[in-house]
Amino acid sequence: METTLSSHPFCPLLTPKSSSSKPLLPPSLQPRSKSPFFTKPINSSLKKQTKQSFEQSFAIPRSWFSHVQHGLAALSISLALNFCPVLHSGPALATEFDVINDGPPQESYLVDDAGVLSRVTKSDLKRLLSDLESRKNFHINFITVRKLTSKADAFEYADQVLERWYPSVEEGNNKGIVVLVTSQKEGAITGGPAFIKAVGDGILDATVSENLPVLATEEKYNEAIYSSAKRLVAAIDGLPDPGGPQVKDSKRESNFKTKQETEEKRGQFTLVVGGLLVIAFVVPMAQYYAYVSKK
Repeated sequence: METTLSSHPFCPLLTPKSSSSKPLLPPSLQPRSKSPFFTKPINSSLKKQTKQSFEQSFAIPRSWFSHVQHGLAALSISLALNFCPVLHSGPALATEFDVINDGPPQESYLVDDAGVLSRVTKSDLKRLLSDLESRKNFHINFITVRKLTSKADAFEYADQVLERWYPSVEEGNNKGIVVLVTSQKEGAITGGPAFIKAVGDGILDATVSENLPVLATEEKYNEAIYSSAKRLVAAIDGLPDPGGPQVKDSKRESNFKTKQETEEKRGQFTLVVGGLLVIAFVVPMAQYYAYVSKK
C-alpha cells in the first residue's frame, strides 16, 4: 500500500514562509503594525512649541523694562520743568534799561515798572497831570523802578531818562521827570529849564527829601507819588505849598539805666548785703554766748 504525502504541510506554523511568497506593496498600502513597541516618528512641532514658550518667557521682562524706561523719561521731564527757570515775557522782565528804551508813555504820565501803584492812584494822577498840561503846558512823567543797576543813584538815572526821552533842549524844556526807587527808598526830580524855574529849587528839594523817601520808607508808594504830584502842580500854579509828610521821630527809649539810677541801686544793694553779713555773724555768736552762760 502506497502512501501519498501531500506537498502542503499539516501545520502552517512549522513551515517557514518564503519571502518571495508575499507580494511587495507600496508603503502607503502596507498594513500598520499593532505592536505596542512601535512608536511614531517625532516631528519638529515640539521644537516649535519649545521655541515659542522660550520667547514668551522673555516677553514679560522686556515689557517691564520698557515701562521702566518710560517712567524714567517722564520723571526726568517733570524734574526739568520743576527745577529749570521758566522765562517770562512782558513787563515782568522790565528793567531800568527797558524804561529808557521804550520812551515816554503815550497815553498816560506814568511808568509803574515796580508795580506798586493802585488803579485809583493811576487814574487820579492822570487826571491831575493832564489838567496841568492843558492849562500850563507842562508835562510831568512819573517813573517807579524796583532797583537801579546801571547808575549810582536816582538823580543820575533821572537825568539819563530825560536825555534819552527828550534829546534836545526844545523838547525837554517844559518836561519833568520824577523817579522813585522802591528798594532804595529814594527819589529824584529833574526836568528842563522851564520846568525847574516854574517849580523852584525849594519845592524840588523839599519833595525829594520829604515826600518821596519818607513815605517810601513806610511803603506808602501811592501816597508818595500822588502827594509829590500835588506839590509840584501847586508850585507851578503859584499856590501855597501843601507841605510834605511829618517825619516821625523813630527814637526809641533806651533799656539802659542812667548813672544816677545805678548809684541809687548800688547804695541799696550795699545796705542789704551789709545787713545780711551782720545777721550771719552776730546771730550765731549770740546763740553761742547764751549757750555758754547757761552752763
